[in-house]
Amino acid sequence: MSLVHTIETGLRSLLGHRLRSVLTTLGILFGVAAVIATVGIGQASSDSVTARITSLGTNLLTISSGSSVSAGVFGGAGSANTLTMSDVTGLQDRQSAPDIQAVAPVTQGRASLVSSSGNWSTTVSGSTAGWLVTNSRTVGTGSFISANDAATRAQVIVLGSTTASNLGVGVGDLVLVRQIPFEVIGVLAPAGSQGFGNQDDLAVVPITTAQDELFGGSGSVQRILLSATSPSTIGSAYLEADQILLQTHHITDPSQADFTITSQTQVLSTAQAVTQTLTILLASVAAISLLVGGIGVMNIMLVSVTERTSEIGLRKALGATPGDLFRQFVIEAGTLTALGGLLGVATGLAVGYIVPRAANIAVTITPLPVVTAVGVAVAVGLVFGVYPALRAAQLAPIEALRAQ
Repeated sequence: MSLVHTIETGLRSLLGHRLRSVLTTLGILFGVAAVIATVGIGQASSDSVTARITSLGTNLLTISSGSSVSAGVFGGAGSANTLTMSDVTGLQDRQSAPDIQAVAPVTQGRASLVSSSGNWSTTVSGSTAGWLVTNSRTVGTGSFISANDAATRAQVIVLGSTTASNLGVGVGDLVLVRQIPFEVIGVLAPAGSQGFGNQDDLAVVPITTAQDELFGGSGSVQRILLSATSPSTIGSAYLEADQILLQTHHITDPSQADFTITSQTQVLSTAQAVTQTLTILLASVAAISLLVGGIGVMNIMLVSVTERTSEIGLRKALGATPGDLFRQFVIEAGTLTALGGLLGVATGLAVGYIVPRAANIAVTITPLPVVTAVGVAVAVGLVFGVYPALRAAQLAPIEALRAQ
């Protein structure tokens, strides 16, 4: 038998059992579609996290307070007030820290804001003018907190665009924060929400005002944000900040430091590793359905061999070789899985189009997982089709004819 005739024979056999063939492809179809969809959702999540962290600036360093100990129980990083405004002053020394561009102390908490138009609960941060630079933000209307505002403990506030909209206020209006009146001097330009909540739902006041009027802890800060002069100097800025704080805190052993410095690069690497692990886990679970689909293909092909035993004996008696029969059954198995794979791709692409619009979940589909899923599906089908094909090829003509 020629290869073309073998292919025609295999396809005629599949068309002769249309319902069985369709049901067999469903396992492969769902497996491929699940792999494409889960990898797409995982990739979109990773892109979202990466975009948000990158938007904060790859030259950002965050200094957190050390941990507290109460009755032998450690409170975790940031639970002790080990950072002060004196540390901020030391980090702003350009001679000691030439690679640090901006410094912004931060003390924050939740508070309810009340205006003449409504009320809204949000995060209120006390900081300085350096907050804009370290957070890579810009002012949409009005102005930001100045050094004079911090020096005079001015009762002024800058709102995120979402907060301002919910309160129905703009520049020049008054809002009450814990019953204390603050004048709105600016509204930040929108930054969006990319994986870590709404970045436009916040408020910023002078740090001295926050310490004295809102949250207490005069002289201490919860964390300090640093911006290096460029991404290439992030390492130098890290070492400079570490050295300055060790000196100001009178610490000779770096392992006993009562502060922690983290960079956006570290956060980005950790976040990418987590999302990649979750994506692989989800894709692996989805890939199990491909294995199940492959077993289904083998089961159906074994049934087909049993049903066509007499046909196989007759064809062998008429001159068909074991190789002809082996190729035919492998072609049938490969056709089923290839068809299931292509339909799975179509289903996966449809999911990638429908889900973002129906459930507001981002899906990013790239060519690699599509090609890989189809390739694995075909390979699984061929592998599981080999055993039935071997059984058909090894049937003795006399025994096969007796099956009639």
